[in-house]
Amino acid sequence: MQRVRFWNYFAVLAAAIICIGSAAIAAQSDAGEERMVAESASGRAGGRLVIAMRSEPKTLNPVLAQDAPSRDVIRCLTADLIHINRASQETEPALAKSWTESRDGRQYTLRLRRGLRFSDGQPLDADDVVFSFQVYLDEKIDSPQRDLLVVGGKPISVAKVDQYTVRFEMAQPYAAAERLFDGIAILPRHLLESVYRKGGFSDAWNISVAPSEFAGLGPFRLKEYVPGQRIVLERNPYYWKQDQSGRRLPYLDQVVFLFVASEDAQVIRFQAGDADILTRFSAENFAVLEKQQEAKHYHLDDLGAGLEYNFFFFNLNSVDSKALPEIARKQAWFQDKRFRQAVSDAIDRDSIVRLVYNGRATSLWTQVTPGNRLWIDPGIPHPAMSVTHARELLQSAGFSWKSDGALVDSHGSPVEFSILTSSSNAQRVKIATLIQDDLSKLGINVQIASLEFHTMVDRLLTTHDYEAAVMGLVSGDADPTSEMNVWMSSGDTHLWHPNQTQPATPWEAEMDRLMQQQLITLDYAKRKRLYDRVQETVADELPVICLVSPNILVGASDRVGNFHPAILDPYTLWNIDQLYIQ
Repeated sequence: MQRVRFWNYFAVLAAAIICIGSAAIAAQSDAGEERMVAESASGRAGGRLVIAMRSEPKTLNPVLAQDAPSRDVIRCLTADLIHINRASQETEPALAKSWTESRDGRQYTLRLRRGLRFSDGQPLDADDVVFSFQVYLDEKIDSPQRDLLVVGGKPISVAKVDQYTVRFEMAQPYAAAERLFDGIAILPRHLLESVYRKGGFSDAWNISVAPSEFAGLGPFRLKEYVPGQRIVLERNPYYWKQDQSGRRLPYLDQVVFLFVASEDAQVIRFQAGDADILTRFSAENFAVLEKQQEAKHYHLDDLGAGLEYNFFFFNLNSVDSKALPEIARKQAWFQDKRFRQAVSDAIDRDSIVRLVYNGRATSLWTQVTPGNRLWIDPGIPHPAMSVTHARELLQSAGFSWKSDGALVDSHGSPVEFSILTSSSNAQRVKIATLIQDDLSKLGINVQIASLEFHTMVDRLLTTHDYEAAVMGLVSGDADPTSEMNVWMSSGDTHLWHPNQTQPATPWEAEMDRLMQQQLITLDYAKRKRLYDRVQETVADELPVICLVSPNILVGASDRVGNFHPAILDPYTLWNIDQLYIQ
């Protein structure tokens, strides 16, 4: 499930966007199968779509998947009850053909489509839904989705009403409840219940699972996995959507994910025509590819800002002064808001946009990007870079400068720190380098430590052995609910001081209150005011210094039909059931 939810007031945005998704129209087949009818243009049946991905999936288990390659493949194999259409950003029926909400906003009753079958031909019913949510909610399984299914401090309850009806009950109203179901893949009870009861679910459906032991409700099913080379999916003959002429989707016979070593290798495959779709690539490669579009028979799209925000932050954890004495000493600087404000003022965001992203990005002063039109706070100030103002702030906080220009604190100690960043992300390494140069103008000596991503995350979230870092987060949707684990002080992605038992500062306590209140406020305008105040607190207190949102850059072969990329992840494959080869 994505870490964001939306609901029907997104019709405001949908009016400005062409909706190219699946309608809620149901079609009754001769076998009593209640299919959904797609609104997109009819395509041609057959063909194979090839996608180059930078690494192999870690798992095919949707309950456990966290890495992007795993999620990309799993989305092709599975389906959810209510779906967020990535083009319109509205919810739409999926496996559930309809639903009703109680007056108090705490109870949802979903009615399943009748006659649907998993990709192995076995029928879907309410027992599969109840079983699926039981697994996602099991604390021993530790699914990354679980925190989204805990409302008001209590897990949602799931009950079977009849063979095709399921009721969900929550401890309190949940403003984005319809979004909660997106990305919660419904599991086949007939294949997984036994292994779950025996305690082996965490090992189920690993990447080498036999195709005969895997079944989903997505447009494709597993055919072949060749370690180090590719994973091949084939058309699911039981898929529950059809086009307007009554032809069962998907159009494609196969989808092949090729494993390549790097972004450059992805680009080369795409250039050569060996891959049909390209996504998550740099502005530098966009510039290279742009010159050859006509000759190579592909086209590129710059969709503008997505939902990714890159930021810089200091270590504000409660660290052990004996175990990490240098970090503990420097935290006297980091915890002073004036120091954080000075650093923010000294960073040239426009240079980051120009030099790192070739202009294909947007400067940020808040965590909400321009791509998130319904939630961005237009009142957030956008102060220009000012070394002069930064120096004034530092001086007011007791800092001074030596004759050689080096900044020192009130004890005469030189101000210097290191910035962690991921060695596998070239853009963030460049951002750290530009910050290093900007802060040198204040007399601050900065070192850059580029680490392997998992090592970096371990330092940020486990050992807290770091001074500052450059990182980025991206959500699969735009509703504030998806950011609960970031802005709540108890959240595991509350990066500057995760998993607090009590808020460490009054402003964090206030952010907790605002985030909890917006969660249960059903009126959009009131929710918007609450989340605006969260953004204003972030911009003022600067627990993270927001920097830049890169544009969504994608490409596709001219032979791919119904290609309609969106700013919500997955950018290019969200309508893979309707893509076809011309």
